[in-house]
Amino acid sequence: MYDVLILSFLTAFTLTYFAIPSIITIARERNLGVVPIERSSHKVVTPSLGGIAIFSGAIFSIVLWTPFGDFASLQYILCAFIILFLLGVKDDLLPISAYTKMGGQIMAAVILVFKSNIQLTSLYGFLNITGTIPLWASATLSLITILAIINAFNLIDGIDGLAGSLGALITATLGCWFFLTDHYEYAIMAFATMGAVLAFLRYNFTPAKIFMGDTGSMLIGVVCAVLIIKFIEINYQLEEGHAFKFDNIPAVSIGIMILPLYDTARVFVTRILRGYSPFHADRRHIHHLLIDYGLSHMRATAILVFVNLLFICFVFSFHDILGLHLMLILLLSTVTALTYMLHRAVLKVTHQVAGQS
Repeated sequence: MYDVLILSFLTAFTLTYFAIPSIITIARERNLGVVPIERSSHKVVTPSLGGIAIFSGAIFSIVLWTPFGDFASLQYILCAFIILFLLGVKDDLLPISAYTKMGGQIMAAVILVFKSNIQLTSLYGFLNITGTIPLWASATLSLITILAIINAFNLIDGIDGLAGSLGALITATLGCWFFLTDHYEYAIMAFATMGAVLAFLRYNFTPAKIFMGDTGSMLIGVVCAVLIIKFIEINYQLEEGHAFKFDNIPAVSIGIMILPLYDTARVFVTRILRGYSPFHADRRHIHHLLIDYGLSHMRATAILVFVNLLFICFVFSFHDILGLHLMLILLLSTVTALTYMLHRAVLKVTHQVAGQS
């Protein structure tokens, strides 16, 4: 199966790589670009239809190389992907309200939970609950998790290369684990998505020739949601002593997804505390803080991807040493402390610039 994973990666990469120049050309001819506004991080009109190429490359590769006989629920997963694709294209061409977008995301999440059995069936030791939880609790927890991860990638897509780089890191991490545990259907999904995203990044690094838009960010988000839930469930079912079984799986999963999840939770809470809707757009994301500190898009992206990688290394190294709740406390306190120090540094720079002017 190793050769199939390579082929799935190469297929998605190649199709996406060669599709994007045509999309850029058509978007420019039809004047389908994003016009910069006050909170934008880019300064020129830029096409935002890169997600079409990512979707096409990833889905084509998944359908081509996945053994359908071993993956009966794939048809429902693809249905959920298509819903988000259509929703994303509509929003990229003619912006829709946040609540309309959420409605489409809920529809896709419901299909994943109830038709594809993408469900969290326990709390896996969190709050010392290890047994199977009731169906209503399982469905609710699964729906919230899927929606949170989709919107995490949707919201973190604010500077060149960031959402794609984090998506590639997370799908690579999970794809390797699925391969090592012989769950090739999810490994193919991960490697195909990674291939499409890496091809897109060739055109998204500064100066970005194209953005992925909501089409791309929601696809990456839903793929990561499916993979992380199956990662938790399959790991939980592995026998004790398995070479690739992780202890404290909730903390390990949060460590893998730490930056998208934490940044989304953080901006939602701060917006609500300030009296705004959680979907109110602003420049309070971590990547915006790094830009305001004076870093380029590529440096900010590199720092955030490296920090996320460090968290992954931490949870992989200490999953069987530290307790679940201690790991969660360490993860959240560390990322909160780092964000606070960054915020203070940005305020200092802002005051210095204001003083000089």
